Amino acid sequence: MSSKYDVFLSFRGLDTRRTFISFLYKELVRRNIRTFKDDKDLENGQMISRELKRAIEESRFAVIVVSENYAASSWCLDELVKIMDFQKNKGSITVMPIFYGVDPCHLRRQIGEVAEQFQKHESREDHEKVLSWRQALTNLANISGDCSLNWEDDSKLVDVIADKVSKELMIVRRISNGRNLVGIDKHMKELNRLMDLNSNKGLRVVGIWARGGNGRSALAKYVYQTSCQHFDSHCFLGNVKRISQGNYFESYLQKEFLENIQGENSSKQSLKNQKVLLVADDVDKLEQLDALSEDFNGFGPGSVVIITTNDKQLLISYGIKLVYEVELLTFQKFCGIIRTLAFKKRDISAAFERALYKATNFATECFGCQSSTSGYWKV
Repeated sequence: MSSKYDVFLSFRGLDTRRTFISFLYKELVRRNIRTFKDDKDLENGQMISRELKRAIEESRFAVIVVSENYAASSWCLDELVKIMDFQKNKGSITVMPIFYGVDPCHLRRQIGEVAEQFQKHESREDHEKVLSWRQALTNLANISGDCSLNWEDDSKLVDVIADKVSKELMIVRRISNGRNLVGIDKHMKELNRLMDLNSNKGLRVVGIWARGGNGRSALAKYVYQTSCQHFDSHCFLGNVKRISQGNYFESYLQKEFLENIQGENSSKQSLKNQKVLLVADDVDKLEQLDALSEDFNGFGPGSVVIITTNDKQLLISYGIKLVYEVELLTFQKFCGIIRTLAFKKRDISAAFERALYKATNFATECFGCQSSTSGYWKV
């Protein structure tokens, strides 16, 4: 689905509509960032309209401004559940929390005023609904975001948020070609499940295995570029197999990791308290994993490490249990894709059919496919 809006603003109108939200909305619009802002003052008990649901689904980013009374509004909490569910199940919207005058820790642990607000909800709402609100708020608080308590005035915070959205939009537009990868939506749905981006517990090591060439690396880059905003620090190490074993093998790989890590205060010591994403593409030796583990075993809770390889046994030997095997694509389906792209119709001459069979090497490089005796291709 194409995105109609760049940003969907979620906020408690009584708290911020005439102050912070008005300044933020004006700045986003000034930068030609297509922003949806609901201008209706809604009462508790009203259902989320189809228009709002559609706006969420058609937005690239959800900027959620959690103010003092955000959790007191059943409307805001219903909206939050919709956003978080859409992020988890579809993976096509990026959530950016802004903690405005509230402590993220209070939201995560649901203490203080947040606890009082939920006590009122529990006295008048269905238990299952309140439980879904609690979980959505916890998941949101576990995502790294900006806190107004760390800024002297709202104008600076508005600039920071607008800069961040602009930067992320540039990334999204650069990787839009990744949407052309065969079955990308299905790939991302499964990988999002394995990565569990909302988790704040332990370290998850995920393997991506495929025999093909560029397709695997293209998928790894797409996963990295669409997921890195969920982490405090992140790093993409490409073509790891080029690093051969030698006297300085381990120190060289660790040095490269530290030089490429992106994030605030990304020193080796600071990473112990950070949620980190590391993608190591095209790994072909256990020694490479051993060298990298010196770093990633010290990452903070909720961190994710993705290892891509064409050697499934490598992942098994290292004890990686979360492995995504890129699905098989039949030769007939591949031919259909070529027909559609090249001719926009299904009829094809016998000569061109033979030419397709001769294109196996080309397909291996461009699509990450691998031919086999069973007539299947790996994509």
